[in-house]
Amino acid sequence: MGTKGREMVSMDVSELIELLNKAFADEWLAYYQYWVGAKVVKGPMRGQVTSELEEHAGEELEHAQMLIERITQLGGTPILNPEDWYRMTNCGYDAPTDHFVVPVLEQNIKGEQCAIEVYNKLLEITKDKDPVTYHMALEILEDEVEHEEDLQAILEDLRERR
Repeated sequence: MGTKGREMVSMDVSELIELLNKAFADEWLAYYQYWVGAKVVKGPMRGQVTSELEEHAGEELEHAQMLIERITQLGGTPILNPEDWYRMTNCGYDAPTDHFVVPVLEQNIKGEQCAIEVYNKLLEITKDKDPVTYHMALEILEDEVEHEEDLQAILEDLRERR
């Protein structure tokens, strides 16, 4: 990272890098949860659910890319071993063992709600201390809020069909 870019961060950079690595772990696990869920989901509106899960998986991967770029800009090292994702995660991982659309959607809604909390806290921590990370967290938070809304709308549609 450039000297001026690091100087403008008025907080403990090591602590910030750890928080970003935790979010990085969350994004990789969210990516996989969405991706594998799209492959195994069954039931009504399967096509729409699969499309939504695949779209969200791609966006979670984009978030991971944003986080890794910020971690390296700050002079940090991203999590290099996937085994560490489970140790570092804020939100965990729910394997889609029940492939029916409703539990798959509910698991992913739960993950999005956790992500919303994580990025909201990151915004609070970086506000007026690191404008670059703040802006990135805000952009990701907007996506996570949209994901939750999209999934809840599909779940409502499914429940109305009954």
